[in-house]
Amino acid sequence: MVVTSETHRLPVRKLVAASAGNAVEWYDWGIYTAFSIYFATQIFPKGNEAAALLSTFATFALAFFFRPLGGYLLGRFADLKGRRTAMLLTIALMSGGSVVIGLLPTFDQVGWLSPALLVLARVAQGMALGGEVSNASAYLGEIAKPSHRGRYSSFFYISTGAAVLIASLLGFFLSRGLDKDAMATYGWRVPFLIGGVLGLIGLWLRRELPETEQFEENKAKAEKLRNPLLLTLKEHPKAVGQLIGVTLLSTLCFYTFFSALTPFAVKTKGANDIDVFLALSIGTVVFIALQYPMGWLADRYGRKPQILVWSAAMAVLVVPLSTLVKPGLANLVIVFVVGLGLYTTITSIAPALMSELFPTELRGLGIGAWYNLTVALFGGTAPLVIQAVGGTVFFWYVAIGAVISFLVILTLPETKGVELT
Repeated sequence: MVVTSETHRLPVRKLVAASAGNAVEWYDWGIYTAFSIYFATQIFPKGNEAAALLSTFATFALAFFFRPLGGYLLGRFADLKGRRTAMLLTIALMSGGSVVIGLLPTFDQVGWLSPALLVLARVAQGMALGGEVSNASAYLGEIAKPSHRGRYSSFFYISTGAAVLIASLLGFFLSRGLDKDAMATYGWRVPFLIGGVLGLIGLWLRRELPETEQFEENKAKAEKLRNPLLLTLKEHPKAVGQLIGVTLLSTLCFYTFFSALTPFAVKTKGANDIDVFLALSIGTVVFIALQYPMGWLADRYGRKPQILVWSAAMAVLVVPLSTLVKPGLANLVIVFVVGLGLYTTITSIAPALMSELFPTELRGLGIGAWYNLTVALFGGTAPLVIQAVGGTVFFWYVAIGAVISFLVILTLPETKGVELT
């Protein structure tokens, strides 16, 4: 067994192709929050900047509530028609929405048609992302050797981290190269148009991905299922509860460190936007670098101990970390590096963990529906909540979420090395 593990060659090209769509998806979501401080008053009325920013975040949250629908429809589509076909569809929807946002007319030009078009584009992206996460997770879980599933899964968030890094670096260089008026006028459009180009690259990479053997062997069984969503509750209620419990904290961590902190630090705490983008970039490099080592550790020592450490650490540290969100590059680097470093303990194995909870004929839908419902409730509202209630209350909210997740993780079975059902 040891020799086999050491000599196994990762199918890097296949892993990159499977994860490329996820990179495009999260790039588009990352630039929305990162550049919202610039385009809010272009799409919504300029009279009240705070109201414009709140409306922008409300649109962000609204799109999240279409994620469960996308997770359900595209997850079921993937269980019936294949992971690869579903992943091609999601990346096309996501990048198309990005191009639409990049070309939006302003409120001054067309009035309320501008925010209406923004909402439509975000709804399409929300549905696409709902399907992408579940289908890419299922694909990575199904092509992996049981002894290497954590390492295969780590590529999912390596791609996510790379996408967010590109978004934050774009913010850093654009904010340094353009003044605030130029950023508000046209600079914010550049990243969205780049998202369309990245989508084309992702489609090209995915075009020749083979379908998984697990899907081929179980598609007839999936076709015979009736009321599959209800079936997940009737036959796998514990798995549903565990998925929700782990996802609660995971999504709060993601939107705390990758989304909500950027506008909060700049608008509420008065931090320099260049410092925030640079600190986020440094933290994201650490996030990317730790994914594969954490996947390896989970394959060797187990999933459960690793994510128990994560949830306990977040419960204890997130509020103290929040006190460092203030002007000064060093403070911000500590916040992002510590927060994102801890977060890798779950992200590196999340696709493996989710895939191991459901059987193949329900995997796409089971992950898609319940994961995305949790993300909609706790992730999509994160920037809105932090803007409405303030940082102190929000970070206590995350700490309470960490305690709940810790208790749920205690109920998880150890799935290291198991064969997928």
